[in-house]
Amino acid sequence: MGRMSSTLQNDNFLRACLRQPTEHTPMWLMRQAGRYLPEYKATRAQAGSFMGLATNAQFATDVTLQPLDRYALDAAILFSDILTVPDAMGLGLSFAEGEGPRFAHPLRDEAAVAALQVPDLDKLRYVFDAVTSIRKALNGRVPLIGFSGSPWTLACYMVEGKGSDDYRLVKSMLYGRPDLMHRILAINAQAVAAYLNAQIDAGAQAVMVFDSWGGVLADGAFQKFSLAYTAEVVKHLKREADGRRVPVIVFTKGGGPWLEEIAGIGADVVGLDWTVNLGRARAAVGSRVALQGNLDPNVLFAPPEAIAREAIAVLDSFGPPQRPDGGWDGHVFNLGHGISQFTPPDHVTALVEAVHSHSRRQRTLGR
Repeated sequence: MGRMSSTLQNDNFLRACLRQPTEHTPMWLMRQAGRYLPEYKATRAQAGSFMGLATNAQFATDVTLQPLDRYALDAAILFSDILTVPDAMGLGLSFAEGEGPRFAHPLRDEAAVAALQVPDLDKLRYVFDAVTSIRKALNGRVPLIGFSGSPWTLACYMVEGKGSDDYRLVKSMLYGRPDLMHRILAINAQAVAAYLNAQIDAGAQAVMVFDSWGGVLADGAFQKFSLAYTAEVVKHLKREADGRRVPVIVFTKGGGPWLEEIAGIGADVVGLDWTVNLGRARAAVGSRVALQGNLDPNVLFAPPEAIAREAIAVLDSFGPPQRPDGGWDGHVFNLGHGISQFTPPDHVTALVEAVHSHSRRQRTLGR
């Protein structure tokens, strides 16, 4: 990658990730570039399909920037999908209209698992080209976040062949043939670390690991089959680029019971879903990590005044980010999971305004 300007007009997101002072609580939204925006739907129609969007650097750049043109968000996140890595492993990803993703060649037997390999990153060149293109188009407005699915979450799709309600196939392998599951996870961890490092090389200024299905595991299994491999990814990530720290965010949906263990794996930020009390979480992790979250996405269907009230409740739950000793605890405001495609776009405006204005008030009162 050619050297990019590291001058940022708004670096509040990166500062919050590293528990440094910020002007306001920065915010972005999981799935912020997407189906709730009419301009996204228009671009997707032009691209012809989801993968047509994701594999075209110009389309991916356009949809990544669309929410930033509408809202005063503090970070952009690469438009892509968590299943690009297993697709590059030869599992045959497709998206049928009205259905979720599915793989033509799921991992169902010993031979398929034995044949699995870390993919040639050149097969993911379209992702890295998109990162470089987006970073250039942002021109320092806000930082760019790269991302991947966690080794465990990818394994769920790779074994089930699609999304699942009961995780029967992947859990059958986990309990019945843990050796096969560990092999898949070890390869996934290597692949995810390499993939995220290549995104950092291409211009990503922070990276996030989505452990979307970690919360479906039993206690004990979570630590062994999800957390251990996410920790392996974090351990191998580049932590500096362009002379700046590259923060790492780890998000486990349903991970509240294991908050302190997740906070101990070396990430800079732990993402939380809406079932977790932010104040208690802050007290539990101390100054080890920053926290990200955690408004229930369905709040965005309520009227704007109710959205503002609930956003303020989340900020008050975390409390003023400056501690009595003068140090700072980082908070990145986000939803507890992805924004719904049915969200009225104007309701997001109400959310952004409430978060920024109330968090500025918190800092004034805290002085």
